[in-house]
Amino acid sequence: MTTPGAPAAGRGARGDLFDPDCPTRQLLDRIGTKWTSMAVKTLADAAPDEVRFAELRRRMPGISQKMLSVTLRSLTRDGLVARRVEPTVPPRVHYRLTGLGLSLEAALAGLRTWAEEHMAEIDRANEADDRVDGA
Repeated sequence: MTTPGAPAAGRGARGDLFDPDCPTRQLLDRIGTKWTSMAVKTLADAAPDEVRFAELRRRMPGISQKMLSVTLRSLTRDGLVARRVEPTVPPRVHYRLTGLGLSLEAALAGLRTWAEEHMAEIDRANEADDRVDGA
């Protein structure tokens, strides 16, 4: 969102995370899901090789076929994942991270490391809060 007299945000411009219409906020909504994080991690582990849809699903316990399809469609649309279809019957669909997707994996890896290092603290804080709420 721009103010009167300010230039419109162009390609590469930073957004305003607090503006509900900000593209940055919308992108964070898409990449901030557990399924996106798991899909990116799974594809990064296979890089530079491709992974077929069924194999991705096997490597991501708990994800439904529909949710994986929606997640991969979003990642492909955003240019983070490349999709290749073999014209067989049935078609074989392969996925791999793009360079942009690999750069996202680096950022997500830092977040995963933080979560692993601080999970015990978070659990203790939750337990303490539960005791206060239950008192």
